Amino acid sequence: MNERMPMDMTMGPMMGWAWLVVWVLFLAVIVVGVVYLVRALTDRGAGSARSASPAVQILEERFAHGEIDREEFEDRRRTLES
Repeated sequence: MNERMPMDMTMGPMMGWAWLVVWVLFLAVIVVGVVYLVRALTDRGAGSARSASPAVQILEERFAHGEIDREEFEDRRRTLES
């Protein structure tokens, strides 16, 4: 009478739910990782393409180096962007 019970019977009925929860959590981690990766790649690309043209980039560099003042920078930038 000492027969071994099948594996399904020894783990209990809640073991199926536990595996379901583990799989859902695993899939959630994968989805969050993919979303994070996509956002990181798109944010980096948007930051590098901030200026509309090479002329505006040069103007920004000149302003940053102190070669032109704010008034001249704003005036030339408005001219280039129009």
